[in-house]
Amino acid sequence: IVNIASTRASMSRKDTESYSAAKGALTSLTHALAMSLSPFGVRVNSISPGWIDTGVFGVLSPEDAFQHPSGRVGSPEDIVKAVFFLCGSSFVNAENLVIDGGMSRMMVYHGDEGWSFHPEQPDSVPS
Repeated sequence: IVNIASTRASMSRKDTESYSAAKGALTSLTHALAMSLSPFGVRVNSISPGWIDTGVFGVLSPEDAFQHPSGRVGSPEDIVKAVFFLCGSSFVNAENLVIDGGMSRMMVYHGDEGWSFHPEQPDSVPS
């Protein structure tokens, strides 16, 4: 079994609570199912894709690629290859493969490598 989770299980943006929670639940379900089903010879793993270019966002900019240490946004083929790897390995079990070109591991601060941070101003300040 290969579940498809997301890097949003461990990193988020505002207003993504339900999606992030659902993807986090999938990673937990993956390792729990792996323990329950392993006596029957069933392996359960998950994949957490990062930014995958499916064409939904139109033409991507060079800056989009620059956000990834791999130098590019992912493709659906990257995920397919990971699924084939997990299906073909008899020893990988209860794992979550992050396939995001290194994006979730890149630490960026305002002013680093040409990056600048300009947060949106909230409509109101919570009390």
